[in-house]
Amino acid sequence: MADKAAAPGKKKAGGGKPDIATMAGIVVALGGILGGFVLERGNPLELLQLTAGMIVLGGTIGAVMVTTPMHVLLSAAKKLTSVVFEHSHSPSDVIEEIIGYASKARRNSIVSLESDLDNVSDPFLRKALSLAVDGTDLNALRSMLELDMALEEKSAEAEAKVYEAAGGYSPTIGIIGAVLGLIQVMKNLQNIDEVGHGIATAFVATVYGVGVANLFFLPAANKLKARAHAALHNKELMIEGISGIVEGLNPKLIRVKLEAFARDDAKKAPEKAAAKGAPQPAAAKGQ
Repeated sequence: MADKAAAPGKKKAGGGKPDIATMAGIVVALGGILGGFVLERGNPLELLQLTAGMIVLGGTIGAVMVTTPMHVLLSAAKKLTSVVFEHSHSPSDVIEEIIGYASKARRNSIVSLESDLDNVSDPFLRKALSLAVDGTDLNALRSMLELDMALEEKSAEAEAKVYEAAGGYSPTIGIIGAVLGLIQVMKNLQNIDEVGHGIATAFVATVYGVGVANLFFLPAANKLKARAHAALHNKELMIEGISGIVEGLNPKLIRVKLEAFARDDAKKAPEKAAAKGAPQPAAAKGQ
């Protein structure tokens, strides 16, 4: 049973599962806004203005590029998929993987885990296991891993601030777009029929600016912060688990120690240990 318990380490990370809350939130928000607009006898097609979109998106992206270092900007762009897809494992998944390694180490020594390093899907856990296999002092191991966590936390904060900055700039850029549209309206005051239509079109840029800020940029920043918090939570769990392995603790004691990190998801851990073949539904619930 102990050897079989090590099997979770062979599981590779997939492309991530869709975040239902994000997708449903976007649908509900757009549905509510557009639905209310239609009920007020508005035509949604009137909101499709290419020039307004160019002004708001172009101006916002440009402003963010001026204020953000390029490497941070590129890193934040790569994290955009994390808003819609969940890539991390639930705490109970991580617990089962660590308990597998703990059981094997207790039976065959910690050095036996060296053969499993290439199969560890999480880079942080792989590094922690590698340090443990190499016989690194426990205090030094903790210090190095905690340093990695601190640096990752700073990087995640910088990436989230990119979207927060965009959410701050886009409403103002939208106002600029509205003013530019009104300038064109003022040039045609002699044609009163066109004035009303021109004013309505001009304010579409304001709608774009405020809408993209509050429906995408700011929510995306908060979602990235939540993802980072969950990832750091899992890394704290990993540090405690690997520390227990280094200390030679009984796997049962390690499980009791780690289940404090899993909260409600810890209740599902025993069932998942007996049914490793279908981890996906439990992982979704743990999230």
